[in-house]
This record gives sequence, C-alpha cells and structure tokens, in this order.
Amino acid sequence: MRSMKRWRLGLLLVCWALTCGPVAQAQERWELRKDTDGIAVYTKDLANDAYKQIKVVCELPGTPQLLVNLLKDVERHQDWVYLNRKTRLLKKLSDNRLVYYTEADLPWPLTDRDMVVEAVFFPVQAHKPARVEVKSVTGYLPRQTGFVRIPTSLAVWEITPVTDRKVKVEYTFSVNPGGTVPAWLVNLTVATGPHKTFQNLRQILASRFTNPRR
Repeated sequence: MRSMKRWRLGLLLVCWALTCGPVAQAQERWELRKDTDGIAVYTKDLANDAYKQIKVVCELPGTPQLLVNLLKDVERHQDWVYLNRKTRLLKKLSDNRLVYYTEADLPWPLTDRDMVVEAVFFPVQAHKPARVEVKSVTGYLPRQTGFVRIPTSLAVWEITPVTDRKVKVEYTFSVNPGGTVPAWLVNLTVATGPHKTFQNLRQILASRFTNPRR
C-alpha cells in the first residue's frame, strides 16, 4: 500500500513538473524537442498559460510566394496539416485576408476540435521575408455538434528566401485547445504534429515546385 502511494505521488510530481516547472527560467528560452529530417521543433513555457508555445525552424523547397499561395489554398490544408479532417473558406475579406473553418480529428478518447481563424497575408516582396498571421476569431460560425471549439490560437509564419529555390521558415504557434484536455498530456506529444505537418508540407512544395500546374 505504501509503495502504491509513493508511485502515485511520483506520478503527480512528474505531471506537475511538466506543466508547472520553473517557468521563470523557461519563459525566455526555447527548448529543442525534436530535430530530425532537417526539421527542428522547439517549445517554450508562457506566463500564465499551462500549454507550451511551439516553434518550428526548417528549410523548404520553393519561394516565399509559392508557400504563401499554398497557405491560401485553405481547402487543401487537409493534404498536409496533421490531424486535419477538413478546412473550408468562410469569407474572403480581400486577396490577403481570409476567414476559414477547420476541423481536427483527434484520437480517442479526446473530443475532436474545430476553430474559425482569420489569416492575414502580408504582401510578398522580392528578396524579402514574407509574413503570415493566423488567429482564432469569433462571430462567423456557431459551435458545431460533436466538436469542442478552440477559443484562442495564434500562428505566425516568417518565410525568408535562402536561394531562388529554397526558403527558411520560422513558424510559431500557441493555442488553448479548450475543453478538458490535460495540459501535461498535450505537452508530452507537442512536437509530433508540427514535425509531421512540415514533413508533408515539404513533399507538397517539392512537387509543386517541380510541377507548377499541380
């Protein structure tokens, strides 16, 4: 009985450490969580937030404009975004401002998530970094049956040309998934989705760069 109590206490301490560790030290630095296939995934604690912020750094084939065009093709996001069930355009505010709805197909026993976001695409200029900001918004679509609506999220893409055939991407993402998902569980697997997403993105960019009509 005593050993069982010690085991439970140890588990609680591990969970606590994953979510509530020395935030004051970790807030200012990124921790490398995964670095394979030329894709580096980092996480960082945020003040007053149990969920870690994510950063991905990698080089991809193509140009800033090609990647921006791919990001604008929202209804094809399911081809490369990890766990994406579908995405559909809700409103085109301008050529560089889109509002769209997306669904995430989460593994059991988690409830699937959805969210409505507004994407702002800053104009692409030759030989200069491109920037895209995507954040959750409200008022466009009521909550859908069978989904937990993600209340807040922010993704920022910094796309810098390296050569005329390659770009460097720095992607940061923070999210509150809503509902009752334990923060420690999310943080344990936080690097998996971004890494797979950018692997898929690299393949699609390579294909489109070679065959621009696709």
